[in-house]
Amino acid sequence: MTENSADPQQQWTRFWESASGFWRGLRAWRVWLLGAALVAIVILQLYVQFRLNYWNRDFFNGLENRNSARLQAQALLLIPLCGASIVLAVSSVWGRMTMQRMWRRWLTTKMIDYWTDNDRYARLAQVQGDEEMIPEYRIAEDVRIATDAPIDFALGLVSSLLTAIIFIQILWTVGGDFTFSLFDRKFWVPGYLVVSVVLYSGIVTAAVVLVGSPLTRVIQIKNQAEAELITAAHLLRDIGEGVTPKLREADIRPGIHHALQNALVQWRRLCWRLMQTTLVSHANTLLAPIVGLILCAPKFLAGSMTLGELTQAAAAFTLVQGSFNWLVDNFNRVADWVSSLERVGGLLLSLDRLNHGTTLPARETTAIAVESATTPLSG
Repeated sequence: MTENSADPQQQWTRFWESASGFWRGLRAWRVWLLGAALVAIVILQLYVQFRLNYWNRDFFNGLENRNSARLQAQALLLIPLCGASIVLAVSSVWGRMTMQRMWRRWLTTKMIDYWTDNDRYARLAQVQGDEEMIPEYRIAEDVRIATDAPIDFALGLVSSLLTAIIFIQILWTVGGDFTFSLFDRKFWVPGYLVVSVVLYSGIVTAAVVLVGSPLTRVIQIKNQAEAELITAAHLLRDIGEGVTPKLREADIRPGIHHALQNALVQWRRLCWRLMQTTLVSHANTLLAPIVGLILCAPKFLAGSMTLGELTQAAAAFTLVQGSFNWLVDNFNRVADWVSSLERVGGLLLSLDRLNHGTTLPARETTAIAVESATTPLSG
């Protein structure tokens, strides 16, 4: 069985069998403690965002009423709110990247040990179909992506879920109900801003999934082409250093140019796919705030909504749709992550096949994770 014929589910399973060892063992409590701190930071950031949303309402109401004392109070309140937001943002970057660095170092070390143990690095090319796997690229680059992205995704999903829960209440309360006439009949929509944000987000998400579904496969092919270009260049260097004296530069140069051409072709394919997903995501970035304002405008013009409430509801609409459209904003990165995860899993499966010339049973393939459960973790 070659890597290309491996089921993606097998690659996913094999990856998590090894990568999940980072989260287990006697020393994993430090990882979970850092994770809890990151979640706490997310909650505090949302609280500050919640207060800024009400600050937005009060500030614009002060403008509407030409109340200078209220505006001065809001200007002073903005200073601690902005300071807290900045401190929390910087702390979040530190905690997130520290955890990513720890996981990457842990898994990369285990991958290198598994690759070099029992001369697997030398025997890997003998496995049919794995000659161009380029394990060093997968260990260096794909492991990085495969461990960086899940932490970002987890924090992003927690933030999106809490944002939706908190700000939907604002949309429901501030927006209230909406009554309109159509074909001489009156229609009543309870919580019309909540209904509108759900419909809008569903349309945008469906659009990005439709145009971006082939993206994972395109990224996989592009990464493979880039790795093959690196390998071709390394082969030329080996000739210059006398590592492969039987080969000549004239024999290698055409291969480098061919690998370059292939990499550029795959890059162009990726460009077209990213253009399509960017069309949807960027249009959403431009339209979402405007849609919120348009939906609130009738009530503002009717006098049932103040200027501050209009801006508050429009801002909440943008935040909620951003939470619902988390996949839209992260679709390209999710595809990149899935590609790298499957490539790392494919490498592990190929290394497994070198043990007695066959794929190991599940209890043996997890040996790398179990063995490393007691490995000390350091930040």
